[in-house]
Amino acid sequence: MDHANGPQAPVNEQREARRLQYLTWEHIVSDLGHPAHLARKAQLRRSCGAELAESSYIAENAAIFTESLTMGERSWIAGHALVRGHVILGDDCTINPYACISGTVTCGNGVRIASHASIVGFNHGFDDPAVPIHRQGVNSIGITIGDDVWIGANSVVLDGATIGNGAVIAAGAVVTGDIPTMSIAGGVPARVLRSRGSAPRKSGTGDIEDQLVRLGQKAKDQWPDILARWKTQGAYESLEADGVRRPAIRHLCDAIEIAAGFGHLPPDLNISETVELLQGLQERETGLFPDEHSRMHDKALRDDPKALYNVLSAGYALELLGSSPRQPVHAVELGIGELDEWLSALPWSTRAWHAGSVVDAIGTAMYFNAKYFGLRHSRQQLFEWLSRNANSVSGLWGEPTAGEGWLQPVNGFYRLTRGTYAQFGAALPHPHASLETVHLNYRNHKGFVAAKYNACNLLDTIHPLLLIARQTDYRRADGEAIARNLILRALDRWRDGEGFPFADGGEPSLQGTEMWLSVIHLAADFLGLADHFAFVPKGVHRTATVGLGL
Repeated sequence: MDHANGPQAPVNEQREARRLQYLTWEHIVSDLGHPAHLARKAQLRRSCGAELAESSYIAENAAIFTESLTMGERSWIAGHALVRGHVILGDDCTINPYACISGTVTCGNGVRIASHASIVGFNHGFDDPAVPIHRQGVNSIGITIGDDVWIGANSVVLDGATIGNGAVIAAGAVVTGDIPTMSIAGGVPARVLRSRGSAPRKSGTGDIEDQLVRLGQKAKDQWPDILARWKTQGAYESLEADGVRRPAIRHLCDAIEIAAGFGHLPPDLNISETVELLQGLQERETGLFPDEHSRMHDKALRDDPKALYNVLSAGYALELLGSSPRQPVHAVELGIGELDEWLSALPWSTRAWHAGSVVDAIGTAMYFNAKYFGLRHSRQQLFEWLSRNANSVSGLWGEPTAGEGWLQPVNGFYRLTRGTYAQFGAALPHPHASLETVHLNYRNHKGFVAAKYNACNLLDTIHPLLLIARQTDYRRADGEAIARNLILRALDRWRDGEGFPFADGGEPSLQGTEMWLSVIHLAADFLGLADHFAFVPKGVHRTATVGLGL
């Protein structure tokens, strides 16, 4: 039939093959060079500066609304897929029909994204309940997907997630954090089911139990040698935050707590001399425990972080030695208004971790005062102040900072609640809100990576999860995923004969070893598997309440 423009051209010359909307992997050289396809790619290069390899293919009905787009060799986007934001695809990547990729998303080579998967590399702001969510804008941490990854149909990957090389995400999974290299993850939220190449396990806890038993046995066999490594001329030295090895009361107490966690005391420890040493630290006027190596002569003793921390460290070590502080901690037994003034002056808006650590020392001092000296009247005043000043939206005390987000308040939340609500068995004022913020902080920091994967950040995550779980099962599956991931990584971080480094990339230390053993116990406790791990913290990081009431 004739038309005004001449005879009708063959269908496959006039328009692109329909199969390429759904089966883009079937494209051939003539499809890549089709005039309409070349025009689409040229338009994307003009509109958003797209970098598109010659052998990449974008189907006719793909919805591309990117601010930037990179596609490597042989990568393709099928028809009816939605791609928007800042997206990078390496070589040999495929986005199947009806998948949605949005926000900041970076894929390595050989990534397969199945139909109806959603990769969401941004998040709506919602922290201010007084402002509608649609007016709070969006923020983006970004999603990173490694090489040779398969993301199954109907799965969801949320902002901040990192998926390691060779990982497989099962259909319908919801990825909220990091997925390790070569692992198969599934569920809501996604958790590691097994590693590629290993046989499917019959239960959800088999690998976890095995890791706990193996690591516990290593630590149980090696702790005497680890303590000996840090003992010089009868004193315990260890690496500190600046990387320098020096003696400190903290290291002696860490050694006592490591041994006590396995039901022993350090070899060759003279109990009476050690009790005399620790009791002798207590300053007569305040009852605080300044370290002889770190007295701050230019400030009030209650502003000395080590004098405050040693209330916990030395105080619990004395209990493990069958003794107690020599006198009450007078610094916390204050008149009406004085304690409120001290608490209110702490740097809650800039250094909430430090503020929480002060409350931890205050609460612990009140525990010793009540247990050994019958002094109880200030404790009620402390809990009243905490109740009044807890933020009902975040569930925490303190404010996020521009550089670290919620890290300071979440870390301060652990320290504060450890010495107060956890120690005395009291109910938290806003458990659901605090749980949401702890998870938000964990996700915003991608589950912590490199040097931030350290004992403090993980302790300050898992202890709140365990504490809050005493009041509610809300989001328990999310907490279980964090606990499992933490345990699965632990054995690889242990160094035979040396223990744990405080942070990834660092050197082992007494502090790192004691804290990480405690963190793993807490994670196991959260999963109901504490009996499989040989170490039980009995000092600063113990979880048992004291039963003294408020």
